[in-house]
Amino acid sequence: MSLAEPQDNGGAARRGRPRSEAVEEAVRAAVTGLLEEGVPLADVSMERIARTAGVGKATLYRRWAGKEELFVDVLRSVEPPEPELPGTSVRDDLIALLEALRRRGLAKRSSAFLYSAFAQMRSHPTLWEAYRATVIQPRHRMAVEVLRRGVENGEIRADLDIEFLNDLFMGPLLVRTVIRPGAPLEDDLPARIVDAVLAGVRPPAGDRPIAD
Repeated sequence: MSLAEPQDNGGAARRGRPRSEAVEEAVRAAVTGLLEEGVPLADVSMERIARTAGVGKATLYRRWAGKEELFVDVLRSVEPPEPELPGTSVRDDLIALLEALRRRGLAKRSSAFLYSAFAQMRSHPTLWEAYRATVIQPRHRMAVEVLRRGVENGEIRADLDIEFLNDLFMGPLLVRTVIRPGAPLEDDLPARIVDAVLAGVRPPAGDRPIAD
């Protein structure tokens, strides 16, 4: 059974009209189902996705420019959502960022789709670049902005390179999710990482701004 597209009064589909959530859900389910079944990423074409979802190929192209954009959209729908930063302190914001990274690590361990997707993506440079530009870079910019604010507020030393700082905070979780995928991801791990690194990158007590 196919999922019919909602019709305009004028007949032809128009860009900018409200999307059909049922159609999009069927398409995302088709992509995740194919990969969970072990279908190689190279064989997951737009034609095959449309056929599996029970929609026309034109339906896909009205919503996604191509396979890369569709696949990244599916990944983002399955991964845990982006964190909302509390903004109360650099420490709190960093813990929120690392907690989101920890949750993604747990999701990849428990989701056959995510496990298969990330195992194959590196061998598909165009797809990996689309994911990096759409998902990884915005997260990186968010973390860098938090660290810059910490330097400006006097919570972090100003003599350290921002990118180096980002590596110090994010590195331990990346090690446990990528290099040591079986390593524990305890609930308190983000706070322990942040507190350990902050202890080494805070300005000396005499250099910190005096609170009002």
